[in-house]
Amino acid sequence: MSKIILASKSPRRQELIKLITEDFICIPSNVPEIVPDNTKPEDVSQVLASLKAQDIYRKNPNDIVIGCDTVVICNNKVLGKPENQQKAKEMLKMLSGNKHKVITGCSVIKDNKEQIFKCVTEVEFYKLTDEEIDNYIASGEPFDKAGAYGIQGRGSLFVKGISGDYFNVVGLPVSMLARKLREI
Repeated sequence: MSKIILASKSPRRQELIKLITEDFICIPSNVPEIVPDNTKPEDVSQVLASLKAQDIYRKNPNDIVIGCDTVVICNNKVLGKPENQQKAKEMLKMLSGNKHKVITGCSVIKDNKEQIFKCVTEVEFYKLTDEEIDNYIASGEPFDKAGAYGIQGRGSLFVKGISGDYFNVVGLPVSMLARKLREI
């Protein structure tokens, strides 16, 4: 029988997939996250999700592999995970008082067939003060998260509104993924 493999080391994704099934294993992909230069910002997460899933599927061809990637897009610019405090500050200033999109791309591969899809959620931030941004960065929370914030943590204090799937912003669109898994 096929195992379900989540190609992710994200503790948030590991918790969220348990809403779908407890019967899975995690094998993180270490594939370089490189997208072709002509990739549209809205497609970056799908390209990266596919790269991760294919990397793990090559080594586990009898299993079902799920790859995911989440990006934040503000002003048509992709905001990944900040490498340092300065980048985190730049990202949070860009998000401050604005709406942005959180896009999670997913790839599900079984029997050499790949389904790639994405979930888009719009998030609006309150206008943030420099003190709020500095305190948040000092907490350490922004550094392993796309767009330099976690909606499930202290980053929730910045959110004025959300339109779409909350769990997508956390990193895994569970309802959409559950439906795709049922299809296969």
